[in-house]
Amino acid sequence: MEELKTNNYLKGIVLNLPESPGIYQYLNAEGTIIYVGKAKNLKRRVSSYFNREHEPGKTRVLVSKIADIRYIVVNTEEDALLLENNLIKKYKPRYNVLLKDDKTYPSICVQNEYFPRVFKTRRIIRNGSSYYGPYSHIPSMYAVLDLIKHLYPLRTCNLNLSPENIRAGKFNVCLEYHIKNCAGPCIGKQNQEEYLKNIAEIKEILKGNTQEIERMLYQQMQELAAEMKFEEAQKIKEKYLLLENYRSKSEVVSNVLHNIDVFSIEEDNDEKSAFINYLHITNGAINQAFTFEYKKRLNETKEELLSLGIIEMRERYKSLSREIIVPFELDMELKDVTFTIPQRGDKKKLLELSILNVKQYKADRLKQAEKLNPEQRTIRLLKEIQQELHLDRLPMQIECFDNSNIQGSDPVAACVVFIKGKPSKKDYRKYNIKTVEGPDDYASMKEVVKRRYQRAIEENSPLPDLLITDGGKGQMSAVKEIIDELNLDIPIAGLAKDGKHRTSELLYGFPPQTIGLKQNSPLFRLLTQIQDEVHRFAITFHRDKRSKRQVASALDEIKGIGDKTKNALLKEFKSVKRIKEAPAEAIIKVVGETKAKIIKEYFTGK
Repeated sequence: MEELKTNNYLKGIVLNLPESPGIYQYLNAEGTIIYVGKAKNLKRRVSSYFNREHEPGKTRVLVSKIADIRYIVVNTEEDALLLENNLIKKYKPRYNVLLKDDKTYPSICVQNEYFPRVFKTRRIIRNGSSYYGPYSHIPSMYAVLDLIKHLYPLRTCNLNLSPENIRAGKFNVCLEYHIKNCAGPCIGKQNQEEYLKNIAEIKEILKGNTQEIERMLYQQMQELAAEMKFEEAQKIKEKYLLLENYRSKSEVVSNVLHNIDVFSIEEDNDEKSAFINYLHITNGAINQAFTFEYKKRLNETKEELLSLGIIEMRERYKSLSREIIVPFELDMELKDVTFTIPQRGDKKKLLELSILNVKQYKADRLKQAEKLNPEQRTIRLLKEIQQELHLDRLPMQIECFDNSNIQGSDPVAACVVFIKGKPSKKDYRKYNIKTVEGPDDYASMKEVVKRRYQRAIEENSPLPDLLITDGGKGQMSAVKEIIDELNLDIPIAGLAKDGKHRTSELLYGFPPQTIGLKQNSPLFRLLTQIQDEVHRFAITFHRDKRSKRQVASALDEIKGIGDKTKNALLKEFKSVKRIKEAPAEAIIKVVGETKAKIIKEYFTGK
């Protein structure tokens, strides 16, 4: 009854919603905001949550928890985007994407004081100081600080350089003054006007407007040279060359490109997160670069996440760019802003650079996560196998078979088991081939696979999620014949080797198709490890069996020596060679005088 009342209450709100742009907030029974969304048309968007059956998952859970709806009407879609972003950051609703921005990147601060200092900081204090960044690529930040240090003599001390204190002569110059890194404003050697002129130029460099400073320095250099002030002109030239060198090392695409934002997005392998890269271009050079992560909550699309990321970054960096480069079409409108999906040229290069950055960030985050949780790496590799082979389930248990019958003798087979990507040696099995005469690999494989899985069915043991044969198409067909005969649903793959006996390709499907594997990739190394392990296990078993047969046949030829005596001798001496070389007294101790005499006579006679 209570649920019906709630539904009628919500239905009444939805029916009366305006068909205008705005944001809507869903509240639970406790009055907590659990979701914030934006809409071009509030009535149509909110209605979509209630007028259809949702698939089982988080959206259905969200709808079941809605007890109240609030909304705010705005003038434009852009206002709705901004308001949505601000409310998500303010309330952090449970079912909205979570901005993972826990790492504080440093910024460059130009301090608000009489003689401003310029330094790196991770704390933003709203005291009138100017901040540039944050810099996610730390070497870039140090490069620009180093440039500023060489271009302009700035104070680095923490002294209170007020006009009164300077006039009162409270300070003495430090080492920085003597090595010409500071012009000595603390003792009045540099006036505020000249100092602030340098600060104004520094701010332009930090904004990325290096071209303007270069033009100004070049003009000063020409004027001083014309006035025959060559020493001063040389000093200006040195500054000009420093700036030119810095600019040439930064990412310059084209001087024509100015005041442009670039965005790209990459989803995590498990599709639970998305990474967004932002670049800001000023005078053809990258002035700002930042990558951040969104944690998904309701299986949000790339388009939805990128729209949210664009608003977040433009607001954070106070960007007024009138062009935004994006990798695909977005259903969003910003006033006086053009969205571009470049197909070629310099803008395409910028987008590719942004994509390169976001992919690198994703790889770095993956490595960090895997260091903290090594099992995560294994799960990722298993997911790769699942995706490559289109398996219904994660291959948590992989089994691999191999035959060994060197020179056609003592045919054996082996099965190795990998659970969660790691060898489970207690589950390894060795097989003597019983029903096959002569070296017939396909028939041997059929026998072993049948014995293994018939027993698994009888004992109700877990079956593998993936079965791999150490061989090509023929081995796969032989295995499939038995799996079909036993009416089992086990995916079958084959690992083939090249002429140099190295793992070369993964085969899957019927008829088998070659699955491309990157050499030296983690997935390739895992499959190679499985193949090497089954080969090692089969070969070792074969050698042991052949060795025992050879030892046994040598002792079997001695008349009057039975199995009991033979086993006692091998237990004591370990090999036929040692029995042959042992003194009579040692053999007598093990088997008695009569048998010892027979054995010694046999070997000496030989």
